[in-house]
Amino acid sequence: MRRFLSSEPYQQTQDDKRVQQELRARGKLPRHVAVIMDGNGRWAEERGLPRAAGHQAGIASLRDVTRAARELGLGFLTVYAFSTENWKRPKREVSMLFRLLVKMLRDELREMLENGVRLNAIGQLTSLPKLVQQELFDSIERTSQNKGLTLTLALSYSGRWDLVRAMQAIALDVRSGKISPEDISEETVRAALTTATIPEPDLLVRTSGEMRLSNFLLWELAYAEIHVTKTFWPDFRREHLYDAIRDYQSRERRFGLTGEQLRGTVTTPGTEKTFIEKFLSSK
Repeated sequence: MRRFLSSEPYQQTQDDKRVQQELRARGKLPRHVAVIMDGNGRWAEERGLPRAAGHQAGIASLRDVTRAARELGLGFLTVYAFSTENWKRPKREVSMLFRLLVKMLRDELREMLENGVRLNAIGQLTSLPKLVQQELFDSIERTSQNKGLTLTLALSYSGRWDLVRAMQAIALDVRSGKISPEDISEETVRAALTTATIPEPDLLVRTSGEMRLSNFLLWELAYAEIHVTKTFWPDFRREHLYDAIRDYQSRERRFGLTGEQLRGTVTTPGTEKTFIEKFLSSK
């Protein structure tokens, strides 16, 4: 499994460039893709391997998907790397996950710098081991001036935690007189979330076939298109991301409007003809 832990020399193929060009020509690309990376443990168990092998293999998936997202010109990629619920897992597995995270940050920093990838993180970051915090904040600082893809790692993250934290911050502002309860709006809540600096996801990809949000970006995913694949995360590659984008491009995003309204073909009230009027005028 060591091959999953190091990045080999990479060069995009001409065939892949052609596929990406076809995707761009096919329709609008999502600006922000969020991913619930699920199925590492089951992937390993099916192969008679320890769960650690699944997490190791998942690094290669994240590397390939990040590269593809950058090459496509997507603006934002947010991945659910470690939830607050994951702290309940065996201590040995949690410790191994953080060791893998530290190694990944060190190994991928050079490529992020060379390709303009900006690293970001959300969650209860101060609860992470000190070494993880050190490596994470160092990578975030060193890539902060990059202008390409923003890769956000959700670490020790919970959607409910973020909403509660936001409500507490707003309540303090009300108590201090900075705002009144009547001033609170969706924009007020949005600005108080840890994701305030990035746009809401257009597309959510969930691997391993599970049909739930798992406490991920509960506010931000309100209007996201959801694509679920049975593929376990360690097997997920750019081809699966392309499939998800094609699925996204095939949908009509209405945001509460009708299809006619979006297409600009809605009839002004009072001007539509009844069936009888149309019949008579055709004579």
